[in-house]
Amino acid sequence: ALSFDFSQLVSDRPLRIVGNLPYNISTPLIFHLLSQSGVVQDMHFMLQKEVVQRLAAVPGDNNYGRLGIMAQYFCKVQPLFEVGPGAFRPAPKVDSAIVRLVPHKELPYPAKDLKTLQAVVRTAFNARRKTLRKALAAMVTVEQLQSLGINDGLRPENLGLADYVRIADLLADTGKLQADDNEVSDD
Repeated sequence: ALSFDFSQLVSDRPLRIVGNLPYNISTPLIFHLLSQSGVVQDMHFMLQKEVVQRLAAVPGDNNYGRLGIMAQYFCKVQPLFEVGPGAFRPAPKVDSAIVRLVPHKELPYPAKDLKTLQAVVRTAFNARRKTLRKALAAMVTVEQLQSLGINDGLRPENLGLADYVRIADLLADTGKLQADDNEVSDD
């Protein structure tokens, strides 16, 4: 499933994907499916509750990070309900939740280069406790952040998706970090 081309399954209608994903591969599989969201109508998954919280997190939330930003770039994320351990035999040690991911018909904040956006988000959250000034120092200057109206003293979890797209677009315009293909990566 991690390398399957889901577009092979498409005939006259987009795919509806439903699954109880193994918790150990849920994040890489979601990243893989996001790269193919153009052939998907919607996705419904049972996941570890923590993963659903990460998918739906907003700026300022402790769970906000790379997974949520990239999922929300491609999809509307809707946590539906929680499933307690008692619903399973044997009962797992974690809570589960059901989430619906509906690909946007039009991206709300289309990036000029997807790989650049991914690199910016990955770099920022690799240093999530640092300020943007330090976390993104190898990519953008303080002056460039300020020219975008972004406070360089904020931490990565305080920026919204639109801000990350603006930083990535600035880098794409300057030719920095531009990539050849636009597959979503989980690395």
